[in-house]
Amino acid sequence: MHLKQINLHPDRYPTTEHYPFNLDLLRTTSSLHFDSPVTFFIGENGSGKSTLLDAITRKCGIMMWQGIQRARYKASPYEKELYRTIDVQWYDKRVPGSFFGSHIFQNFAQLWDEWLTMDPGLIDYMGGKSLMSQSHGQSLMAFFTSRFKIKGIYFLDEPETALSPKSQLELLNLLENLGRTGNAQFIIATHSPILLACRDAGILNFDESPVKAIKYEDTNIYRIYREFMVDPYQYLKSN
Repeated sequence: MHLKQINLHPDRYPTTEHYPFNLDLLRTTSSLHFDSPVTFFIGENGSGKSTLLDAITRKCGIMMWQGIQRARYKASPYEKELYRTIDVQWYDKRVPGSFFGSHIFQNFAQLWDEWLTMDPGLIDYMGGKSLMSQSHGQSLMAFFTSRFKIKGIYFLDEPETALSPKSQLELLNLLENLGRTGNAQFIIATHSPILLACRDAGILNFDESPVKAIKYEDTNIYRIYREFMVDPYQYLKSN
């Protein structure tokens, strides 16, 4: 375990009119505690889970790979400012780490291949294969398996979007095994019922204000998937 808790300070917010500072949960949540090697952020799109994940990553001093920047229509000028208004507390001392978002991984994989042309020995770091020569899911798992062995804190934003159910099970197994070592800590924003099944993981629900811990079986993600799988046609008729 590395990161102990974060504290939010609404009195430091530069505005309450623009996203994300207009979110009620950011005004009512004073702190989040991390007492498990794996913690999940869950909630509907727009709930603020990915935005807070981004802010914590920045506050921990971890470089975020941005990829290609695109112009956006009427984007909030405060969207990336949340990290300036939070504090982080460590169990011992700050550790290195990384941020993963599937939307930027392709750019990273291409850059990694360019590095290999200059230093072929780097290929052993990713399991002996070029990331670009593998399927997207295979390259992701090669990256996760290699990177997460290093002591640190790892932030993942919806990693399941690029993984098949089988690959999600592989990632789940990896999270459980590495979490038990005490060297790696994971904070993950997700919609995946497979990843959420990680034993002894903490789950924080961003559909509540303030943010609250919730049990796996009580999450909307689990309940919706379970009801649908029991009888898909009846579920669609009744919903």
